[in-house]
Amino acid sequence: MTSQYDFFVIGAGSGGVRAARVAASLGARVGICEEKDLGGTCVNAGCIPKKLFVYASRFRHEFSRAADFGWKPTLPEFDWTTLVANKNREIARLNGVYEKLLRDAGVDIFVGRGEIASEHSVRVAGQQMQCDTILVATGGRPSRPAVPGAELVLSSDDIFHLSSLPKSIAIYGGGYISCEFAGVFHNLGIRTQLVHRGERLLRGFDDDVRSFVGDRMAKAGVELHLGRTLSRIENAAGVKRATLDDESAIEADAHFAAIGRVPNSAGIGLERVGVELGPRDAIVVNERFQTSVPSIYAVGDVIDRVALTPVALAEGTVVARSLFGDQSPLMRYDYIPTAVFSQPEVGTVGLTEHDARAKLPSVRIFRSSFTPLKETLAPRDTDSVDGTLSVHRSEVLVKLVVDGGTDRVVGCHMVGSGAAEIVQGLAVAIQAGATKAVFDATLGIHPTTAEEFVSLRTPIADNA
Repeated sequence: MTSQYDFFVIGAGSGGVRAARVAASLGARVGICEEKDLGGTCVNAGCIPKKLFVYASRFRHEFSRAADFGWKPTLPEFDWTTLVANKNREIARLNGVYEKLLRDAGVDIFVGRGEIASEHSVRVAGQQMQCDTILVATGGRPSRPAVPGAELVLSSDDIFHLSSLPKSIAIYGGGYISCEFAGVFHNLGIRTQLVHRGERLLRGFDDDVRSFVGDRMAKAGVELHLGRTLSRIENAAGVKRATLDDESAIEADAHFAAIGRVPNSAGIGLERVGVELGPRDAIVVNERFQTSVPSIYAVGDVIDRVALTPVALAEGTVVARSLFGDQSPLMRYDYIPTAVFSQPEVGTVGLTEHDARAKLPSVRIFRSSFTPLKETLAPRDTDSVDGTLSVHRSEVLVKLVVDGGTDRVVGCHMVGSGAAEIVQGLAVAIQAGATKAVFDATLGIHPTTAEEFVSLRTPIADNA
């Protein structure tokens, strides 16, 4: 059986679903296929379940701080299976939401792995679709450590489905996922060790942010092994033992690698039609996301540009509007706001101080760190209610990077509670080209952490 489509999408994650819906709304006949669950990594093994786990882990700090405000708390018992079951129920609901959105838009949904059969055809579960245009939106998958015993290491696809909470965990990697899960597991009360090959966490972020996050994580009790790599892992007397490059050993009930993701470009027929691949087997595309084969496009993690859900959504919109609507504006990759839901949380948009100094002849830096009002009633260093978790005042870092020549604010960085929510709002101002004078003229809401961004008056010295 053969069906005819104007536009056929392989992969029903964020970018694929957005492209399919927009194309259908513009009058195209659209089909989409997915071999797993609708919603892709973000919904099923990424942003959504991760943030739910982060929320769960934050309650320990809230419980421990309640006594400072006059409450007489005892730490409630945590039940991992309840969290996982509730998370699974919410993900199933979102899968259904995605299905309804597609069907309501008039998109035909096919269950199965899509494979490019020719420049204008896709095969799914034995059925062949003729397509004027094909979009590949197959996302990425977790990288596995290339060491002996790697089969003993969990990936981010596994971590959301643990049947029980381990008593100890070793995490490998220093990026978003590793830092976020270090906070989750540590604040759920289990011993957490993090191994990272670099001397600081969160490569690519502002250096002040990196230092601040690492220092606060270590102070909270996450055991950091920086400048180290995993050499091998083995079962030893019922415990999984990892050996690092300096021959030191780490024992933990669970070992979890969050060392990056790679594009899902293999086994979908790209080589059959001659689609060009680049480093890490990412699909090479032009500014309109067209591949080396004119009828085939690609967006999202499979092109390995910026692996963020809002970016994939925007890329999918560009493709659909370019093909079926008015010529869409090109995708912009500057001033993309992002957050790391570590503990403490990170929010950032624009240039780091390092990048600004490399690009601009004159840079001014405004920075402050402080204890937010909510934490001021707490002792500086205490133990948690149950005595198992070291609890410290949650400090905040705020930083603005300003172009000295134009006075434009080109970078905004925050570490602390609510960082993502605050920086999302500031991203609008920075995208609009707001100057430091505009920030200075803006009244703050008192008492809030956010007001600090409009209260920074004195630039720091270059060597401070």
